[in-house]
Amino acid sequence: MLERLVKSLETCPMVKRGEYNYFIHPITDGVPVVDPDLLREVSTAMIKVLDLDGVHRILVAEAMGIHIGSIISTMTDIPLNIVRKREYKLPGEIAIHQSTGYSKGELYLNGISPGDRVAIVDDVISTGGTMKAILGALDLAGAEVSDICFAIQRGSPDIGRPYKSLVSIEVTDRVHVIDRYF
Repeated sequence: MLERLVKSLETCPMVKRGEYNYFIHPITDGVPVVDPDLLREVSTAMIKVLDLDGVHRILVAEAMGIHIGSIISTMTDIPLNIVRKREYKLPGEIAIHQSTGYSKGELYLNGISPGDRVAIVDDVISTGGTMKAILGALDLAGAEVSDICFAIQRGSPDIGRPYKSLVSIEVTDRVHVIDRYF
């Protein structure tokens, strides 16, 4: 399992942004094209590794968690909740300031109630900045996080709690898959 993901990572295009080597991949960027077999492989693998017992919501961050979370929600019948980049001013909305190694901005959490049990899925973790901010907002909302899974882990970011990743990578002039869950 994960052969498509590994092969697609090891052959994906690279661009340099300043000193940062940035890999361009369908799961993390939606380009050049998102192959349904790859998306199915990633989503199915996440369902296998996640603790979904008693989960009320699959939680994803806009934008690149949405496609993975949508598939998982459809396959498990667990509703999907999206942390959005746009403020809606709904009752109970929680503003989240997130900062990563290459961007910062505001996110907004809606639709989570005290006692909700959520599983978080996302495309990639590299600095952990976005996930730390989301976890803080979930604490504020009174939610319980059952599990967290990323398709791709770059480096060894500490988010203050355990998480799972399907593959771990190292990036030089290309992507090197250094570990995989399966």
